[in-house]
Amino acid sequence: MIKELPNIYLITDRHQTYNHRPLVDVVEELLQAGVRMIQLREKDLSAAELYPQAKELRSLTHKYNSLLLINDRIDIALAVGADGVHLGGHSLPIKIARQLLGSNSLIGVSTHSVEEAESAQSQGADFITCGPVFLTPSKAQFGAPIGIESLQTICKTCKIPVYALGGIKANNTRDTLQAGAHGVAMISALLSSPEPIQAYQQITASF
Repeated sequence: MIKELPNIYLITDRHQTYNHRPLVDVVEELLQAGVRMIQLREKDLSAAELYPQAKELRSLTHKYNSLLLINDRIDIALAVGADGVHLGGHSLPIKIARQLLGSNSLIGVSTHSVEEAESAQSQGADFITCGPVFLTPSKAQFGAPIGIESLQTICKTCKIPVYALGGIKANNTRDTLQAGAHGVAMISALLSSPEPIQAYQQITASF
């Protein structure tokens, strides 16, 4: 098991790339810049459509010595030899995922409260994302953001790495780290930028 996880966790959404650029092109730029952990999260794709994207990203992440996790789809993760999966509220239980993937695979879990964070940790998650920390349009339908104070409480409660998620930008990354987060999980802050490498560099300057 990898003990030290990167501080930036890139989550994909091909619909959010700047000027509709191909996702793989933007991801490779960010890998060149230094991103070392990616979650392939294209929920609207079938297994047949997701597999070739996962295979291509697996090749790229091997090239740049980076981690690749697949959102929810354990079958795709196994098929391409990904480093693990990221699970949500409607995914298979963590225990079952661990049985299928083995002890050397990473399992990340999405959480939105102290209770969910504690539950994920107790069930064997290797790390969690927590949020939305700040207001973000993509998460508005799920209610108000949890805020920095709740993030701080979760970080104090959990012994596993916590990634702050939701509305994270270069100007508030430092706040999440000061609250105890291991790192930040990002979609639009990196993918939607006309200059992804510059956006990445601005964010890493907060660490």
